Amino acid sequence: MDITTMSGMLLSGFGTTLQIFVLTLVGSIPLAVPVALARMSKIRPLALLVRIYISVMRGTPLMLQMFAIYFAPYYVFGIRLTPDSKWYACIVAFIINYAAYFAEIYRSGIQSIPRGQYEAAEVLGYTKVQTFFRIVLPQVVKRILPAMGNEVITLVKDTSLAFAIGVAEMFSTAKALVASQVSMVPFAISAAFYWGFNFLVEVAMGALEKKLDYYHD
Repeated sequence: MDITTMSGMLLSGFGTTLQIFVLTLVGSIPLAVPVALARMSKIRPLALLVRIYISVMRGTPLMLQMFAIYFAPYYVFGIRLTPDSKWYACIVAFIINYAAYFAEIYRSGIQSIPRGQYEAAEVLGYTKVQTFFRIVLPQVVKRILPAMGNEVITLVKDTSLAFAIGVAEMFSTAKALVASQVSMVPFAISAAFYWGFNFLVEVAMGALEKKLDYYHD
């Protein structure tokens, strides 16, 4: 099999990789907001519950979480697995895992804002909502961008874990090609795809950081 054919097959698998990547961000970035707020809540049982959730998500392998979500409906509730079950399990696992990481990044960003800025806004007559959206949020976004960028780059590479439950993304395609062609070329091509996409992510995040550089600590 020539390189062009292998590249085409890997590109097809990369389409699935992109779907996992996009759906994870679309689901986890907004989900992390209420999780972060609950983590900072003064309601102690709620804050403790969310803290345990974050600890479990960050303290156990993502692959293990995928297996748990994939097999739990069958072993716990007796629900039969369908061909689509692995895909749903993969997306749900990625979303709840990355929501935990993003929530901690949000929390650290919000808590890094000096208390004096809240007090100054109150003196100026700002409501709590106005203070958050006009004063706090722009600073938080700028401060958390580097950490968010690191997590997004990690997500690109983590999509390869989906092969563990049989989702046919790019890495699983490369693995099958290596076995059938007895060659390391598919791995080299897939590595180039991963690196190229991560390079684009780095450029995009760098441009966003530069755009927000109007604010200086």
